[in-house]
Amino acid sequence: MASEAKAKEDRPQYVKDLEAAYGAPSQAGFGSAVFYAAVDPAKKLEEAALEYYQYFVGDLWERWGEDAWMGPWKEVYVRQADTTPDIVSELAGITDADARLSAPLLLDPAENAEAARKAMSAAFDDPAVTELRVYNLGDGAAMSGLLVAGRRAETKDATFLMFLLD
Repeated sequence: MASEAKAKEDRPQYVKDLEAAYGAPSQAGFGSAVFYAAVDPAKKLEEAALEYYQYFVGDLWERWGEDAWMGPWKEVYVRQADTTPDIVSELAGITDADARLSAPLLLDPAENAEAARKAMSAAFDDPAVTELRVYNLGDGAAMSGLLVAGRRAETKDATFLMFLLD
């Protein structure tokens, strides 16, 4: 995974803006972070998302065990080909009960919600995004959140937005 991560200076502006709103890559396992990487087109986006989820959780993954972190994991949204891209509306429209609780916190962060929504839109609503999936995540107890994963087929790049709070 680390070899796939793009160098900081190689990141497009939409990734820098998303990081300004939600945070740079980290292993904090709490809060939010953005990951941007080249992902082999043969690799399923979910597989890459899981790798970044595990990286984000860091040492807590081993401490609490995979079963705890994978218990809440599920795909809660897939953008269909005929859907007009609008990540803000798509997240707001998630019907899964657990994910629906996390979506407003991701859409309206405590600071500069308008800039955060604009950054999300630039990252995930661009016509170059050919695949978008949203996953529910957490530790099976107090922590819950979402992972938004978007892939751009032409450039083989993927953007992952993690959000995990208690």
